[in-house]
Amino acid sequence: MQGELVFLHGWGMNKAVWQLCIEELKESYKGPIKSVNLPGFGGANVPNGEYTLASATQLLGEQISDNSTIVAWSLAGLFALKLAELYPTKVSKIVLVASSPCFVEALDWEGINEQVLNDFSEQLQNNTTKTIERFLAIQAMGSERAKEDIKTLRALLKAQPAANENALSVGLELLKSQDLRTLFSRLSLPIYGIFGRLDTLVPRQVPARLADLNPLFSYEIIAKASHAPFISHRQSFLSYLKSIL
Repeated sequence: MQGELVFLHGWGMNKAVWQLCIEELKESYKGPIKSVNLPGFGGANVPNGEYTLASATQLLGEQISDNSTIVAWSLAGLFALKLAELYPTKVSKIVLVASSPCFVEALDWEGINEQVLNDFSEQLQNNTTKTIERFLAIQAMGSERAKEDIKTLRALLKAQPAANENALSVGLELLKSQDLRTLFSRLSLPIYGIFGRLDTLVPRQVPARLADLNPLFSYEIIAKASHAPFISHRQSFLSYLKSIL
């Protein structure tokens, strides 16, 4: 019996982004498949009390059955790693999609310049819709199909209720503050990754760095993809995913 296949979305988005992939996978994957909204996104509940990575991961944990494979895009990679730490029996495999245990660049690490995230946080206070639009543009930047990618993401985003303001703000804070590299290096379950070589948010040097941190990590890089390879290069993404499953 194959375990559940669970898809988690990135910042500012919702579970509808996985719709097209799930429809195709249903033909070949024999186990249950679902996509889940991160707490506060797409109309999902937010944690009681403070919204932290741990409290939000607990809410996610309640929706995931044992022996699941977690496919996590971007911000959701932090949640997937935390799920594996807090609920080891629930997570049998992790697939990171254009994701990293540490998103901000440091002396010894490639990532997003912290000022970019600070700017987003500031803009979020003034105009949520505009900030999410700008984030969509950055995610598609570099992709040869950037315009179509943005259009697709925008349409899928509208399929669910708007994100909670606090969840958006905390999500950016998590991208800025979390460094789960030590946790990533300690995990003893299979971890896979699929990345876009043209991604400006998770630079192309990151996958090799992750392989140095954890010998159980293996990955693929799609040459002409950016930050949303499952949108711009769905067939390549799905064939890699099927090879893992």
